[in-house]
Amino acid sequence: MRRLPGRAIAAAALFLVLAGRALAQDTPNPDPVSESIRERLEEWQTVGRLAVDGTPLVSSRALPRLYAGHADRPYWNAESVTTLLGLLRDSAQDGLTPADYHLEALGRLAAPAGGSADPGTSANRDLLATDAFTMLLRDLYLGKVDPQSLDPHWNFERRPLDEERAFAFIADALSRGSLAEAVAAARPGYPWYARARASLAEYRAIAARGGWPSVPPGPALKTGLRGPRVAAVRRRLAATGELSGQSLDDDLYDEPLAEAVRAFQKGHRLTADGAVGAATLAEMNVPIAARILQIRVNLERARWVLHEVSAADPAVLVDIAGFEVSYLRDGQPLWTARIQVGKPYRQTPIFKSSIDHVVFNPTWTVPPTILAKDILPAARRDPAYLAAKKLDVLDRNGKPVDPSTIDWAHATAKNFPYMLRQEPGPDNALGRAKIMFPNPHFVYLHDTPSRSLFEKDERAFSSGCIRVERPLELVERLLDDPQKWSAAAIAQAVADGTTRTVRLPKPVPVLLMYWTISPGDDGHTIFKRDPYGRDRRLAEALDAPRK
Repeated sequence: MRRLPGRAIAAAALFLVLAGRALAQDTPNPDPVSESIRERLEEWQTVGRLAVDGTPLVSSRALPRLYAGHADRPYWNAESVTTLLGLLRDSAQDGLTPADYHLEALGRLAAPAGGSADPGTSANRDLLATDAFTMLLRDLYLGKVDPQSLDPHWNFERRPLDEERAFAFIADALSRGSLAEAVAAARPGYPWYARARASLAEYRAIAARGGWPSVPPGPALKTGLRGPRVAAVRRRLAATGELSGQSLDDDLYDEPLAEAVRAFQKGHRLTADGAVGAATLAEMNVPIAARILQIRVNLERARWVLHEVSAADPAVLVDIAGFEVSYLRDGQPLWTARIQVGKPYRQTPIFKSSIDHVVFNPTWTVPPTILAKDILPAARRDPAYLAAKKLDVLDRNGKPVDPSTIDWAHATAKNFPYMLRQEPGPDNALGRAKIMFPNPHFVYLHDTPSRSLFEKDERAFSSGCIRVERPLELVERLLDDPQKWSAAAIAQAVADGTTRTVRLPKPVPVLLMYWTISPGDDGHTIFKRDPYGRDRRLAEALDAPRK
């Protein structure tokens, strides 16, 4: 069947709406509010924009259709508008901004002077309320910000909208008055989201109590020291619950205080040494408002993707900002390991794919970006560089080429007709295994000989791929075959040194995400640093006026 062009579909949809409206007009409609609604919607279709009480309406596709299917009758009464106003205010609990949903204008129209409204005012209130409700459901379902506007590599499809079902869902909620139920259904159902909402409420409560005091700058603090800065640390930790049951004015840095500092450090992905050095002091002095914004930003990220994640199916979650990878079943991490990700100028991209095979003892073929930015410049500076890195030069047929025959001084990524490959072995850049999933970025999970770097708190060291601390443990879970691919069998496959590709019995989704918080089941929230500086841009977009 030939697919109709987009314009034809839009024209047909408009015809159906107008035809339905014409049929409705053939039937006498004594309701002046309905007549006013019809006139306002016709004005919108004619002029191309519509404002109510100075507030532009946004849902230009949804509202005409919703009212056409309702014979232009009003959906709202005083009670349901009051309920809606409460839901709009409560959108702040999702990290959204209630003012985005016509809160002020709707509040003015909700209680007209004299207790009753003229038909025009009632129509305006109805249209404004329907627009606000539709926008709120959309933002909870898809997110307010389009992620592709911030990241050109984004490939998570925004949750597909079946317009027929979406209109039916909204119309049913409006007709039955099940507003709160519809709002709850539009939120991601994944447990992470509920925990993050609880975290937002907790930190807003801390802010309402006055937040936390800053700790004055100075030398590192550790056990045995005294002074007013020690008492300031006590008050800071008491505000977020790491320290309780002790005098907040005590100026001795004792072991209970050191233990509370270690708890704080673990909650901020710092080395838990129990001393307040420069990094710990910086995290303690992040303002409460910044932490609240950090939670809000991550709730928006969750709205982008968590609708797509089924808690029942296994998945691999790569947390780029947290330098961590997890294997999940039933929505819970069964295995977690540290990772190294791309440097800030070689950022690991955010995308989704499916892991379909693993390779034991892989060779490494230098990808185009690394060839252009790293290998060729190094080879021009030092002719012995390739030998030191054990990189072989091959032609396109895989035959060896003598590096001394190449004019390295004039070689560029565009005119270089060869491949550079590293054979398996202890020095191979990919280590003993790589975990593969289709993507255009040449990015995958792999082992690494650079194991000492896993001990660093911040691990943005790679050229974009993800180096995994214990990759063979992840391979065992992905292959999911205790008889054929036990830990011992995997170790043997690695030990024989042969390059071998093994297909997964069933592809496993892999999500490369960027979370700068992790809300825990225990109520504690882990705050992470923002190695790629992504939070600021998203925060600005989240709080920008709606266009």
